[in-house]
Amino acid sequence: MKRVLLLGDSIREGYEPYVRERLADRAEVVAPGENGRFSFYTLWGVNLWIRELGIPDIVHWNNGLWDVHREAPRVEALTPLGEYAAHLKRIAHELRRTGAQIVFATTTPVHPQSEGRSNEEIDAYNEAAIEALMPLGIAIHDLNARVKRDLSGYLSDDRLHLNEAGYRACADSVADMLEGYL
Repeated sequence: MKRVLLLGDSIREGYEPYVRERLADRAEVVAPGENGRFSFYTLWGVNLWIRELGIPDIVHWNNGLWDVHREAPRVEALTPLGEYAAHLKRIAHELRRTGAQIVFATTTPVHPQSEGRSNEEIDAYNEAAIEALMPLGIAIHDLNARVKRDLSGYLSDDRLHLNEAGYRACADSVADMLEGYL
């Protein structure tokens, strides 16, 4: 049975149990017991988590919502765009050492009136991620587009996280993507 490592922020935490359920008969789905937060945090933790959880065959990973966040009175994103792309490349480098197949998931959109983040900036960070990772042979999974199909139906009241329908839709999309590697 192949080991699938899920890495990422609270969006990953939300769809993780549904992915585990969907792939239960085909893969061992593992993930850190903590939120991967922003890209530099994931870079810091990636090798610790791999040691804890075992060498994966497949990695499905995301970062972005924390990276684009602005906590007032700060007016700039937590992680500048260039640093974000550099962090993703470094994370990819660490993941590639495992020999695993790697899939990067684009950052999911937020409500248009969300505070601290905008979809325009999320789109720019997603573009930067794609430009940084595709030349490295990292597959891209467009979760952003999946959530945009029914943004009002998938977002929770906090305008950032997903509701159960959103997490289930993402889980189905992630499981479908991973099926191609199992």
